[in-house]
Amino acid sequence: MTTTTHSPDLAFAAIILAAGKGTRMRSDTHKVLHKIAGRPMLDHLMASVAELGPERLAVVVGAGREQIEKAVGTRATTCLQEPQLGTGHAVQQAEGALAGFAGDVLVLYGDVPFVKAATMQAMLERLHADDTPAAVVLGFEPEDPLAYGRVIADDDGRIVKMVEYKDADEGERACHLCNSGLIAARAADLFALLARVGNDNAQGEYYLPDIVNIAIADGKPCAVIVAETADEVAGINSRAELAAAEARWQAARRVQAMDEGATLIAPDTVFFAHDTVLGRDVTIEPNVFFGTGVTIADNVLVRANSHIEGAKLASGVKVGPFARLRPGTVLEAGSFVGNFVEVKNAVLGEGAKASHLTYLGDATIGAGANIGAGTITCNYDGYFKYRTVIGERAFIGSNSALVAPVTIGADAIVAAGSTVSRDVAPGELRMVRAEQLVKDGWADRFHDAMKKKKAAEKK
Repeated sequence: MTTTTHSPDLAFAAIILAAGKGTRMRSDTHKVLHKIAGRPMLDHLMASVAELGPERLAVVVGAGREQIEKAVGTRATTCLQEPQLGTGHAVQQAEGALAGFAGDVLVLYGDVPFVKAATMQAMLERLHADDTPAAVVLGFEPEDPLAYGRVIADDDGRIVKMVEYKDADEGERACHLCNSGLIAARAADLFALLARVGNDNAQGEYYLPDIVNIAIADGKPCAVIVAETADEVAGINSRAELAAAEARWQAARRVQAMDEGATLIAPDTVFFAHDTVLGRDVTIEPNVFFGTGVTIADNVLVRANSHIEGAKLASGVKVGPFARLRPGTVLEAGSFVGNFVEVKNAVLGEGAKASHLTYLGDATIGAGANIGAGTITCNYDGYFKYRTVIGERAFIGSNSALVAPVTIGADAIVAAGSTVSRDVAPGELRMVRAEQLVKDGWADRFHDAMKKKKAAEKK
């Protein structure tokens, strides 16, 4: 048995390969920037790497480099692979970015986004076991190994041979331990071995896994550790695989939500974002979608067919059904947003309510205020946005238009059907309606005339 001497404080660097064209995606967006749970798959992977605190992080780019460089920003160094001559050649392009670095290196793939930080840590620890392997490979055991390359290893995880499926004999193909392509090695070993990799193969490319067989031929041990599940190392190369990865992520997140104390009436119909935060005793009815940036406190009810993104909901809030909360929405304790209400960049104070058929944009609404059906805050003049302020306990009658910038004072009442373009003082009643015109008997005379006309047309 091997023992490990690795300290989690030892310096390591990560190289993420993201130079492929991703042609199977049929997209102008780079493959690794396609989103799962509202987050690019590259960012999923970078977040897991960040948990371990890498000293250096390099992303190898090629096709669509401008998109990745923009997405990565200052979080990593980008290295260009041009032309693209295989995974081994891709890793070599990061050698300059790691100049002077003598620690461990993890080689990862941008289209394999769900490798856990704990798995990466295990690879680094195995690298520092007492047999000091030259490289550590991450293997996996799928239900059907198909045509994956095989990792032939002993009971202690020391690799005997790595072999591509097409080159394997029947006995080797019977092995279900497959190669994910992910590797850990010390920087000096990694780049020295890569310098010896040839391209005498059908594709004429330099393959990263070849460093393992070269090291073994030199008498240096290499080792494999096994991923917890095959899904952890599943690559995403097409829209169908992207959808399958989304489905797996959502299924796991729903279970997590329920384990943490939320009730999902119809779990398969609820969709979370990567950063959705739910409190305890939250109830979510069917067909609810959470975009990014949502935080929900305890004892919140989200009713069916609601769409929520960029919103913060305090304890006791009720939302929906058929509500839409857009970024910048804050619902304070006990407030209520009902059916067919849209809220954007607005705060509803404690106990305030907008029960139905309302748009509240760029608004501050005081505690206990009541917003009647059909109310609109007219926040945009075609050039600029303006804010509406509604005081505590104010009552806004149905079918009112509040033309911002405007302030409605505390305890004020805006009569139904009003268009308010000037401030309303606290406690004031504001009624803005045209004078009603009454014509006695007009409707009767109209109906009589129309009936006679219709009868004449039938003759």
